[in-house]
Amino acid sequence: MILPLLGFAVVLALAFLGVPLCFSMLTVGVGLFSLVRGLHPALMMAGQTISDLAMNEGLSVLPMFILMGALIYKSELAEELYDAAYALVGHKRGGLAYATVLASAGFASISGSSIATAATMTKVAMPSMRRLRYDDSLASGCVSSAGTLGALVPPSVPLLIYGIITQQDIAKLFVAGVLPGILLGSLFMVAIWWTVLRNPALGPAGPALPWGDRLRRIAKVWPIVLLFAIVMGGLYSGIFTANEAGGIGAAGAMVFTALRRKLTWSVLIESLVEAGRTTAMIFAVAFGGMVFANFVTMSGLTGGLVSLIGGLHLPVTGIILVIMAVYVVLGSMMESISMMLLTVPVFAAVLAPLGVSMIWFGIFVAMMIEIGMIHPPIGMNVFMVKTMMPELSIRTIFAGTIPFLVANFTALALIILFPAIATWLPAFAR
Repeated sequence: MILPLLGFAVVLALAFLGVPLCFSMLTVGVGLFSLVRGLHPALMMAGQTISDLAMNEGLSVLPMFILMGALIYKSELAEELYDAAYALVGHKRGGLAYATVLASAGFASISGSSIATAATMTKVAMPSMRRLRYDDSLASGCVSSAGTLGALVPPSVPLLIYGIITQQDIAKLFVAGVLPGILLGSLFMVAIWWTVLRNPALGPAGPALPWGDRLRRIAKVWPIVLLFAIVMGGLYSGIFTANEAGGIGAAGAMVFTALRRKLTWSVLIESLVEAGRTTAMIFAVAFGGMVFANFVTMSGLTGGLVSLIGGLHLPVTGIILVIMAVYVVLGSMMESISMMLLTVPVFAAVLAPLGVSMIWFGIFVAMMIEIGMIHPPIGMNVFMVKTMMPELSIRTIFAGTIPFLVANFTALALIILFPAIATWLPAFAR
């Protein structure tokens, strides 16, 4: 077990030195495999792994959903989502923060990306909150935390990648994310309510809008609600597969962007290029991660870990808590996709024989990714907000995420205690 642990250490060291993780995992995986089996078998293993993954039909869903998110972003929908959310709750104390959570959930349901959601809502929500003299910590913490809903609300990119790694039904994973996403969004609302209850000056109420204005703002976002309903309804009912849902979603997003008169040749080309770049980045990391995972499996680490955990005589909940602690530590050092590729193959092999639902575990992993995006010292969403609002200190933003971290861990505890929150809906999906 020493060799694979050394491999993990080398991969992390190279990552901290600035080597792209895809290359560090690929190089270490091939290098250590060659020490055990020889260079030629190592190269054959790497070539076969990359070839098999590249030909995996399930991967075709990824660029389609990414393109859907890129087109929706270009349609400048975020402002109208925020306006609609404000029309509902903006007149309450903390109303702009509530609106940010609602709008982030809506945008995440199309973009599938936490970082894109945080970046977009920083531009849309932060100026309004600062204009109404919201506390910078509450405002920035809300924006960075609400963005994490993109890891859970379908179509979630992390859930897509998890499904490919573990060969789980992507449609069922998407459906499984609905109730936990609603739960987490609701707990974010509770966190805001508690914060402004203790100190109302942190989130003053905005001016109330006439009901006519409210209805007009809400009506503007009906096409995006319709698109989400078509994609998720088709997946849940079995009318089309996840791959078909990606194509329908991308086509629907293109129609939606055209109807808003935002679809030009430059917008289409930019969206295609953006989707291509993002897909290539994810594929590159996946190739390196799967090669490294094959080395870990060959080295006996997975079997050794299963034996070690079995020897501890821990209940399943105890094992999950140990895995949760590992994810908290790794989440403070690594970005989400890399962390998934390094850990999911190992942890899935440990939990599957114990009867743990792999659909449930996918939701668990997505929630751990959310936590890693907002807790120090890295917190990718926090640094995204900092990049776009350089006048704010990192300490201010991290302080603002504390109530939302409590909400995240509360949601995680509920998912562990009541697994049906994540597994009930997928049981009815066709």
